[in-house]
This record gives sequence, C-alpha cells and structure tokens, in this order.
Amino acid sequence: MSSALLVTDVQQAIVDIAGGDSGYLSRLRRAIDGARAADILVVYVVIALRAGFPEVGTRSRALTAIAQAGLYVEGAPGTGIHPEVAPRPGDVVVTKRRASAFSGSDLDVVLRARGVDSLVLTGIATSAVVLSTLCRANDLDLGLTVLSDACLDTDPEVHRVLTERLFPQWADVVTVGDWVEAIAPR
Repeated sequence: MSSALLVTDVQQAIVDIAGGDSGYLSRLRRAIDGARAADILVVYVVIALRAGFPEVGTRSRALTAIAQAGLYVEGAPGTGIHPEVAPRPGDVVVTKRRASAFSGSDLDVVLRARGVDSLVLTGIATSAVVLSTLCRANDLDLGLTVLSDACLDTDPEVHRVLTERLFPQWADVVTVGDWVEAIAPR
C-alpha cells in the first residue's frame, strides 16, 4: 500500500485566521518530517482562485464570502504556503478551487500516477477541507488516516465532534506522535 500525506490549506492567511500559533505548525512539521523520513509522498494542497473569481458561483456562500473579501487570489501573498511548513524539492503542490482537495484540482491524477491508495489527512479547517476531502476520498475507496492534532478549526467543538465522532466511521484517527512512531524506519 502506498500512502501520501496531504497538507491542506496551510496557507499564510488561513493560518493567521485560524490561530495556527498554538503549536499547530510544529506538530504539522513533525508529521511532514516523519513522512519524508519514511519515504511517504508529501502533497500540499492550496486554495487559489483566479483574479475576478470566474469559478465562484452565486450559490456558493463560502466562496462568495471569500471573493467579496478578496481572499486567496492566485499569487497574492496570503495565498502562499506558510513558510514554517514550506514544500521541499520532491513534494507536490496541487491547487484546488473548492473546499475538497479533489475539487477543481489534479490531485486524483497525481495520486494515480504515484500508485497512492491511502491518504493521511492534515489541514485547516477540519470542518472544510479535511471533511470535504475525507468524504470524497472515502467514496474513492482510498485508505484513510486523519492526524487529529494536525488538523485545526476555528471552532474547537466542531473539530472535536468531527475527529472523535464522525471521522472514525471512515478513517483511522490518530495523533501525530502515534503516527510518526508507527511509520518510523526501524
């Protein structure tokens, strides 16, 4: 079984909004370093919308709010991946246009080309990109692991309910420490 670690929406503006300074970035860095040490593909997924927002429809409340605020435009400073967890050569960066890492991106092509059949999910926000990606990946019959403390949400109660009640129905939910220990080369 070939796995990939997905680092989703850990972009400067999103980290600033979600309050990623509570140890979140160091935990995420530990997961990324562990994946690299175990030769697990690291895939960064970012949301970036085109100038003028042609991909934003009037019925999408979340995207309309993003467009009205002028957020996550391709090339804008806050849209870049947070420097504390920046990609390295060999990592893959995928751009998406909606909540799920699969929506409007070539993630499925990258995964198939690399023979990936199992995903390890991290990111901001638990109630957006992580939830949406988990649902799609489950429908694609991918093996799933969620690193509960490498996911972050602006609402801690929503994060708790998702990681403790919903996600375990479809995925293994573990901490970064437990996952890194399990994958460490022996």
